[in-house]
Amino acid sequence: MDELQPIVEAIETQTKAVGSRFDSLESAMRKQGEEHGARLLELEQKMVRRGGTTGPIRGDTWGTVVTKSTGFADFVRNGARGLARIEVKTLISAADSGGALVPPHRDPEVVAMPGRRLTIRDLLAAGETTSNAVEFVKQTARSEAAAPVGENPAAGKPQSSMTFQAVTAPVITIAHWIPVSRQLFDDAPALASVVDSDLRYGLALAEEEQLLSGDGIAPNMLGLIPQATAFDETLRETGDNAFDVLAKAAVQAEASGLPATGAVVNPLDWSDMLTLKTSANEYLSGGPFTPPRQVVWDLPVVRTSAIPQGHFLIGAFRSAAQVYDRMLAEVLISSEDRDNFIKNMLTIRAESRLALAVKRPEALIYGSFAAA
Repeated sequence: MDELQPIVEAIETQTKAVGSRFDSLESAMRKQGEEHGARLLELEQKMVRRGGTTGPIRGDTWGTVVTKSTGFADFVRNGARGLARIEVKTLISAADSGGALVPPHRDPEVVAMPGRRLTIRDLLAAGETTSNAVEFVKQTARSEAAAPVGENPAAGKPQSSMTFQAVTAPVITIAHWIPVSRQLFDDAPALASVVDSDLRYGLALAEEEQLLSGDGIAPNMLGLIPQATAFDETLRETGDNAFDVLAKAAVQAEASGLPATGAVVNPLDWSDMLTLKTSANEYLSGGPFTPPRQVVWDLPVVRTSAIPQGHFLIGAFRSAAQVYDRMLAEVLISSEDRDNFIKNMLTIRAESRLALAVKRPEALIYGSFAAA
């Protein structure tokens, strides 16, 4: 047994050492747990002050800062007499600032500028072409000599004549482009949509101007107004108002064998027509409380500021002219234009190609409401 005694004592010593070590570890873990608990409590309190998981951390309000300040305490201690200077931080993004930063509300909608209602293309017949020009043959003159004849007339049967002309309507290109930063384009998908729609609108706006008033000098197309037949001023009578002029212009178009199907006027002129009154001071159109009909002499009225104020265009539009699309509106985006790569920019280009063939200009009547 004496031989075992040292072994037993050694085991007891080791057991006490292990126990002491265990007690130290337990104490350290308890202390660490208390520290973690305190930190968690602090974070929870900050989250409560923050008002959620996404808002800014809210520091003390200015009132809290004032009442907690040593200056305020000294002021109270002195019987609330004299002057107390209390500094309140102005850096509102700090956790201990005088107030919390209120995050701005970001509306995803991009407010685009208003645009003009586009209407002229809808009046015309539509077509397509794969060429750079549209050619057609137009009859320019004819004499109708048809008449009753006897059997075997000595002078022969009457002869009629017709004259034809080959006409070419060139395909024109309408294009424009804008630069935009890649960051702006990537960070705002709504902006990309607006850019796309505005570029397309710009094309359509230029297209309408060309369809109506293009002068035919390259690179412009020859539009409806330059090819239309002038209003016959002999039809005008003293005292005629705008309604009278449109009625007589419609008769002039019908005399060509193609009755008018619509009229194009400036919105300001249409407003003047709606407010015309009788000698008894009554509105011809029915007055402000009657829904206005966009019709005059049973013809649909198209209002557009593309036509000059004081003028009109009336006629059989679909029979008179046709639009041929060579390429519909196309929007392209490139990062390889000039120095876009090193400047982190993008170039956005919009382009369309089309031609206008006015086949029966006599079916279009253009003139002014006022006497020349």
